[in-house]
Amino acid sequence: MQKITSKQFFTLLLALLCIGQLARGQEKKPLTLADYGQWNSIRNTAISPNGEWMTYSYVPNDGDSKLYVRKIDGDTVSSAVNGKRVSFSDDNLWVAYLTDLPEKEAEKLKKQGKPATSTFELYNLNAKSVQQIENVKTFGFSNASNYVAIHKNAADKKAEHEGSDLIIKDLKGNNTLNIGNVSSFAFNETGSLFAYLVDADGKAGNGLFVVDLNGLRTFPVHAGDYTYSQLAWNEAGDGLAVLFGTKPEGKVQRENTLAWANGLASGMSATPSLKTFSSTNGNGFPENHVISEYSSLSWNDAGSQIFFGIKEQDDEVKKEDELKANVDVWHWKDDEVQSRQIVMAGRDRRATFTSVLNLESGKFVQLQTEDMSFVRTSDKSKWAVASVDKDYRAIRNQPSGYADLYAINTTSGAKQLIAKNVYHDLGVDPMGRYAAYTKDTQVQLYHFDSGKTTNINANSDVDFENLEFDYPVERPVYGIAGWSKDGNWVFMNHKYDIYAFSLNSNEVINLTQGMGNENEIRFRLTRLDPETDTYDTSKPLLMSVYGEWTKQSGYYEVTVGKKPKVLHFIDKMVGRPTKAKDANVIMYTEQTFEEFPDLWVASTDFKKPKKITNANPQQEEYKWGRRVLVDYTDKRGHKLQATLALPADYEEGKKYPMVIYFYEKMSQRHHQYSMPTYDDRPHMSTYASNGYLVLMPDIVYDMGKPGSSALDDVTSAAKAVIELGYADPQRIGLQGHSWGGYESSFILTQTDMFACVVTGAPLTNLISMYNVAYKRSGNLNGPIIEWSQGRMGVSPWNDMELYRSQSPIHHAEKINTPFLILHGTADGAVDWNQGLEYYQTARRLGKEVILLSYPDEPHHLTKEANQKDFQIRMKQYFDHYLMDADAPVWLSNGVSNLDKKRVKPEDMGEGK
Repeated sequence: MQKITSKQFFTLLLALLCIGQLARGQEKKPLTLADYGQWNSIRNTAISPNGEWMTYSYVPNDGDSKLYVRKIDGDTVSSAVNGKRVSFSDDNLWVAYLTDLPEKEAEKLKKQGKPATSTFELYNLNAKSVQQIENVKTFGFSNASNYVAIHKNAADKKAEHEGSDLIIKDLKGNNTLNIGNVSSFAFNETGSLFAYLVDADGKAGNGLFVVDLNGLRTFPVHAGDYTYSQLAWNEAGDGLAVLFGTKPEGKVQRENTLAWANGLASGMSATPSLKTFSSTNGNGFPENHVISEYSSLSWNDAGSQIFFGIKEQDDEVKKEDELKANVDVWHWKDDEVQSRQIVMAGRDRRATFTSVLNLESGKFVQLQTEDMSFVRTSDKSKWAVASVDKDYRAIRNQPSGYADLYAINTTSGAKQLIAKNVYHDLGVDPMGRYAAYTKDTQVQLYHFDSGKTTNINANSDVDFENLEFDYPVERPVYGIAGWSKDGNWVFMNHKYDIYAFSLNSNEVINLTQGMGNENEIRFRLTRLDPETDTYDTSKPLLMSVYGEWTKQSGYYEVTVGKKPKVLHFIDKMVGRPTKAKDANVIMYTEQTFEEFPDLWVASTDFKKPKKITNANPQQEEYKWGRRVLVDYTDKRGHKLQATLALPADYEEGKKYPMVIYFYEKMSQRHHQYSMPTYDDRPHMSTYASNGYLVLMPDIVYDMGKPGSSALDDVTSAAKAVIELGYADPQRIGLQGHSWGGYESSFILTQTDMFACVVTGAPLTNLISMYNVAYKRSGNLNGPIIEWSQGRMGVSPWNDMELYRSQSPIHHAEKINTPFLILHGTADGAVDWNQGLEYYQTARRLGKEVILLSYPDEPHHLTKEANQKDFQIRMKQYFDHYLMDADAPVWLSNGVSNLDKKRVKPEDMGEGK
């Protein structure tokens, strides 16, 4: 045996100590709530037209954000604290944005009662210099990139007039034009002219003005003692429209005149004469109505029509004539219940009827009436589609949304029935030639000019009905994918593939040649140009791709008649690309459970990809789990999937505690990054970092059995994970919120499989919930429970026993599992009393229940202190029941109201 000398021993000992120190230095930490503040999200992304520059902001959970301006092939060249609203000039020489004050400074001003306004920054990308202007609310570049308009905040916030200072800055020279009391502005399409409205104190100098940007010469187009609004250029940039008017004494509505001018051009010596139209012109204008400033003005592409809104005039009610009582009359004949009317009162006061003026003939056509829910107009044709729903509003035993569709000729006002009793309106094609809708899951195209309707499904034996749609209403199709640029094709989505239907013959092409169905991958057309609304079939078409069972995603391209070609298809979640306006460069994201969705750039064929951002390098310091897919089959025979997050230090064969989080389908989130943030949900990254499994299963529903369906699929998924050897069957907890709160509350009553349950904002009594208002919208909950997410299919009065069978509260006596309820008292979606009902019932029955009630909080917690509080308590709850951690005071004994500000969630020991 070889002997070790004293010197060798100490050398070896020193080496072992160094290795130990290094190991400890490299040891990763478990993620805790205290670490969340340093995590960044990315916002304010933009890419320059030439694809050489980009912007992005790192926005931390705590503290100020930082906007970066970077040359893609270089390094970050500039940054700004709290930058926002980024815009590049079309000539790629400038980038502009607003910045807000640091949080601490803004908070100081707020306490002093002073406004914290934004600063405009104009960054020269070549000179790398910045110009600043304070107290700015908005800005905009001209399309020619010669000028930028900078609109400042009003000096007096309490002033009755809306105008404030505006600066037009010459980007090619040193000229600057300062204009006072501007209320609205717009460059024309070519960037050669600039229009603005003035709204001054006492209406002094009010009017519409145009600036010729070639020399900054200003022309008054119309001026007077009026209020001006709704400035609108036409597509060609040579026509301008505006409203001006006054409110007569004793009347509610302003009486406006529509004014427009054509022939505006750079270099003009005077503005063309202004033409006007008002309610006094007659020509079919309805009596006692006005042209309303509550609706914007818009031109058709040809510049021959202007669309606007009209509104009935009312007399003002004098204070002394108002009803002194405060009463809401709920009448059974009301189209909308009073609670809905109250919520929508502001919108209804501003509601208008869509109308059009034909400029050459002078003919006015009111397109929309009280019988219609909406009118859809076309910029490219003379046709509009009206949705007439009056006859369906009073029907209470079917879902809302049914309507009769009518075609309206906007030049003559002639109206023609398209179809009655339509539930799925698919819109109008981009060229304004067809109206699309479904009847009995068959796609119908109505041709405006001929009045002929074609069932395009008749040309194919493929069924486009979305069989996965499980609401108890008429099923939709998978949808129209788009229309071809040449006007010859309409594209239809199938579950996986895309089909092209000829508009001129019976020809049908499987654009993706069956690859989707064969491989169970979903193809969907994707447009890179936001200004186009069609697909050019003479060029390769870009398609997003998603693997149904692999969760891979990415992009393919397809040329009509050829097999789809893969561009970028990987085992990650690939985000939608944004293309540089004038270059074949795209910006997109990639993410997995472990990989934050940083920004990447590549060519439009996804070649030469380059990662640009690294928003969260600190993640390397923390333990982070990974996800695997779990296949399972429920008792009803449905083949389903779940995504399972494994603990950071996962050891094969070891059984772990598990939290199950669910809603409806969840496996599509398999590659979604688990962002630590302040909210009221369990964060999979945190739980996996601290030794938990986190399972997110898919749920599919049988009509009338939402609770039973959830029970089947959640327990089936849990059993599959147990059988795979991952989970400790004695240490499994549930968490669900809102609809997931309903499901977790129901499961709680049906099985003792779980050690504890956390349920947030839960529906617990479908019968009482049916008859109360969804406060956020004002609608009653009945239709939601019967025909929407509730999927009951009948009312309680048709099948009371079915409602009892699916209501958690009616099975509360069977609860043997401790559970925790979260609910905000100001919940506008699920009434707080639903949580209280469940708490009271369980408490009366002697069950182990705790209700965490957060005063004045809505459906999801919004106050950061409360979000943090619940994150702490939820994890303590799971830690206690699933990991045998000691219980804090609030969990073991509760906290009295007098001590609620004294006892913190971390406090251990005897409660008071």
